[in-house]
Amino acid sequence: MPASTPQDTIPSNSAQATRTAGIEFSQVTKRYGANTVVDNLTLSIPAGETTVFVGSSGCGKTTTLRMINRMVEPQEGTITIGGQNIADQDPYKLRRSIGYVMQSGGLLPHRTVLENVMTVPLLNGTPKPQAKERALALLGTVGLDASLAQRYPAQLSGGQAQRVGVARALAADASILLMDEPFSAVDPIVRTELQEELLRLQGELHKTIVFVTHDIDEALFLGDNIAVFAPGGKLAQYGAPEEILTNPANDFVESFVSQSVGALLPADVMRQVRYIRRERYRRTREAAASTSGRG
Repeated sequence: MPASTPQDTIPSNSAQATRTAGIEFSQVTKRYGANTVVDNLTLSIPAGETTVFVGSSGCGKTTTLRMINRMVEPQEGTITIGGQNIADQDPYKLRRSIGYVMQSGGLLPHRTVLENVMTVPLLNGTPKPQAKERALALLGTVGLDASLAQRYPAQLSGGQAQRVGVARALAADASILLMDEPFSAVDPIVRTELQEELLRLQGELHKTIVFVTHDIDEALFLGDNIAVFAPGGKLAQYGAPEEILTNPANDFVESFVSQSVGALLPADVMRQVRYIRRERYRRTREAAASTSGRG
């Protein structure tokens, strides 16, 4: 199978695709002064799947993510969600309808865990009793004990804070979840736990997730689809993890992927692919079974 190019689209096989919103970029460019940070991007993000933007610092992946909820506006091109041009939508209402998890967690320091998770539902008009009930349920969903509800962000560990950030992003029941390097600031053991927790949640919820990382191993582990960004904001390749590993589109992608697979022969690469996918689903099943056992 030939490698995907920026013009290719990857159809969604998810049963949730008709019930959630896909995201389309068409010839999108963003500049800051004379510096082009996203260059003529055309990309189709399937509904109900996890799409990972990966690349080195400054390649435009976070800017691309932030254009989805209009925190950044492009100079050229169009972005649609579910076929609707986001430029025609009120940016504040749009942001409240999209979950967003950032690297620092972004929790309000003067509000308790429970109040942080309740923030968006209350802004959207949910009555306080229902917002509180949902917030408490979401803490359990992300693996946090209800006893943490009255703590403040400064009283949480890094892993706990990121779980609260995920719960807050899920609180509005949005079909789209944006995640900007959410696990990069925690230690490796906690990071692995959070990655596995995300896989478990996605297996249950089937959100349209856009996840930004600079770590190719994290991208391969989490992504149904991977968009590799090159310096200058150019999309170097877009495809399934197996495709990125076994059929890199150019020398840049091959060099970037080699951080993970090294100088492996094609047969060894295929074994690496099968191992990654097998481990991914094994860990997802184990996490789901563990959660079920706690219930």
